[in-house]
Amino acid sequence: MSQRSSFGGDAPLRAMFYMSLTGLLFPLLNASVKYLGGRYPILEIFWARYAGHVVFCLIALLPRHGLSVFASRRPGMQAWRSLLLFGASAFYFLGVQIIPLPTAAAISFVGPIIVTALSVPMLGERVGPRRWTAVVVGFVGAVIIIRPDASAIQWGAVLVLLDALLYAVYQILARKVGSVDPAAVSITLAGIGGFLISSLLLPFSPIVMPTDTLDWLVFALVGLWGLLGHLFVIKAYQWGSASLVAPLCYVELIGATLLGYILFADLPDRFVWLGAAIIIGSGLYIIYREQSLRRMAAPRPDH
Repeated sequence: MSQRSSFGGDAPLRAMFYMSLTGLLFPLLNASVKYLGGRYPILEIFWARYAGHVVFCLIALLPRHGLSVFASRRPGMQAWRSLLLFGASAFYFLGVQIIPLPTAAAISFVGPIIVTALSVPMLGERVGPRRWTAVVVGFVGAVIIIRPDASAIQWGAVLVLLDALLYAVYQILARKVGSVDPAAVSITLAGIGGFLISSLLLPFSPIVMPTDTLDWLVFALVGLWGLLGHLFVIKAYQWGSASLVAPLCYVELIGATLLGYILFADLPDRFVWLGAAIIIGSGLYIIYREQSLRRMAAPRPDH
């Protein structure tokens, strides 16, 4: 086994396992929020999501890392990441109150495509005509899902699209800060940032106490689903290459479809499946093209 870094290695099966878990955890988070959203104020749910994130995170990380989990070399960038993650979560959580879970999951898959587009101005990367074509085709897929018309704007779909935009910028900043701060610091500060923002907003919302044991349990677990989902994404990239790990994010559509059907009797229509297929195909091509260019640019050993 070849060791790629002090925090991971080359273990494809382990990487695939971690990324596949996120395909269940993120739909669980979103389904929990949709379930609670029909009973409780959305700001209260935001607060519970980030309060749980912080509590579970500190329980897991403080004994091992101590106060170093609060120490960042780029505090300003970490603050922006926290703000972007909170904004992305807010748009998504509001969106899934209006549209079915599978539809929201399919639209959110334009995120990696947006990352490719924004990597030019924000990271100075070069994107050729083939990948630009894939970006445009991916957005066509999103338009097919949203199906905008003058008579009925699907505001839930627009909110999820805004989530994808903010989360794409969040991912780009994660690339930048990942080289200077450990993952434990980034995931802790992201949760603390969201907790502080939601705590400042909470006084402007009515508070409704949970009415039964199930609701208490869902409130307790909503932060854990989000924390573990983000943690397993980090772990997946530590143990596997991007070309192996990134396509597995589309497993989330399966989890979202199953939970949407079981909990809310939601099933995607043919336009959602068609648009999702176009978006996923575009995303897979971008991943393939990036890996091909890296292999071409890599120095070849002398024989």
